[in-house]
Amino acid sequence: MINRFNNLKIVKKFKSEISPKFRWLTFANKNADKTSKEYIQMVSGVELQSMSDAIKLEAMVREQLKAEIPNVENMKSYELLVDAVMHNMRKKQLQAMDNLDIK
Repeated sequence: MINRFNNLKIVKKFKSEISPKFRWLTFANKNADKTSKEYIQMVSGVELQSMSDAIKLEAMVREQLKAEIPNVENMKSYELLVDAVMHNMRKKQLQAMDNLDIK
């Protein structure tokens, strides 16, 4: 029975026109940072691929550090170490992009 309602024109119109407005109103009530991933996802309805790639990369770095250094996650400098590794990786990526000959 629910499948029959999905074919109605009013349901299709509701999904296409009301949904963005509803997402905007829902987010506007939260008063969040406008540069955050959550803000962009709530307003646009799209998850940023670059953000999800960075999160996956950071998770891989954390797992590799845990594998190489026992009990590293309990140390005070663990977060600084993760940040340093991520910074170095991004720096090398930018340097590699600068070396490309794009015409």
